[in-house]
Amino acid sequence: MKTDYTKDHKTLKDAQATRRYFAKFERIIKHLDDVAELSEQEQFLNKAEATVLRGYLMSLSYTFTALSYKFLMANRVGDGVSALLNIDKSDSGFPIFQELLQMAADAMQASNHLKSLPSQKRLKKDMINHILMEQEAPTKLQYALSQRIYYEFLNDAQLFLSQNDPQAIWTGNNTMERRSYLVHWANYDSRTNVPIVYLMELEDSGDKALPRDERRWPRVQTHLMAQAVSDLKLVTIARGFDQDFDDLHPIRLRRFYLGPMYSHAFTEQHGPLRDVLADASGEPGLDWALAWTVETLQSASVEYEKTGFFRSTERQVYDIDPMFMGKQGATDVRQSLILPHRAYQVLEEKKPAGMQNIRKYVVGQNSKILSYK
Repeated sequence: MKTDYTKDHKTLKDAQATRRYFAKFERIIKHLDDVAELSEQEQFLNKAEATVLRGYLMSLSYTFTALSYKFLMANRVGDGVSALLNIDKSDSGFPIFQELLQMAADAMQASNHLKSLPSQKRLKKDMINHILMEQEAPTKLQYALSQRIYYEFLNDAQLFLSQNDPQAIWTGNNTMERRSYLVHWANYDSRTNVPIVYLMELEDSGDKALPRDERRWPRVQTHLMAQAVSDLKLVTIARGFDQDFDDLHPIRLRRFYLGPMYSHAFTEQHGPLRDVLADASGEPGLDWALAWTVETLQSASVEYEKTGFFRSTERQVYDIDPMFMGKQGATDVRQSLILPHRAYQVLEEKKPAGMQNIRKYVVGQNSKILSYK
């Protein structure tokens, strides 16, 4: 029986609610960037990982900016032309996957739309004339201007899309025959409606540098994107890659879940956070929390497997404790929560079960991030 995910969707039915939603996410993504910087200082992320992750966060910020322009005049035009934003009210708090797909389709047609739309300068001039002549708000022209800005942004910005193909960064040579890379890719998971980033440290013992290898690199990109599924364990992804590419050796694999986002105003909570956010909702902008989960799979050693009469290749043996981490398929899972100071105070007062061992990144009144275990 097919699951109907639309029952978990919520439509933001007016421009005011939509603007509040995007303003909240703009602040949250900025805090995420600060958390990435703090994680580097705490040596949980190395410099290359932190740089890549912050790049994805910037792209995610651009995506939300683009969507905020698209829905700027939500339900203001009055003729059903302007679309309304749909978010996942239950599991993620983010826009639903279909919004990202539509944005990608819009981006492909952005140049054509810009040719047919008047310039910003012309639209603003027409808006002034309309106000002077008609003595009313030029809502239809405002809508046209918002769409003009939306398509300009799609045409220029590096967006976080539903699928962000793998890229490889050379990080050094272990020997003359063995190069090291940080390979990264990301997707907007269609089941959970949460942005997910993957980082893989791998060693390359092939004859040709991986990003310039026209035989291996396209296969690597296709393979990794096909495995970018939240239901798959990291060990399944890594072992499958290790088996398919004899001269590529995945030493470490990390997966970052950049959500869900919980908000008393926009989402439905069903766990201990429900009462926490309800009590923290008295002050504007302090009724949210964002989950940040990092799964890490680390190679512990190698073993050799025969791949022909006179040839063998190395296979990674991953560090997984079957008693504790076996079910999760990872060496380590680190769960964190990013939340404002008021929500953190309520959380500490209530001390709900299951929340004590989660690291908290607390946004202070001066927007400085503090880390608590």
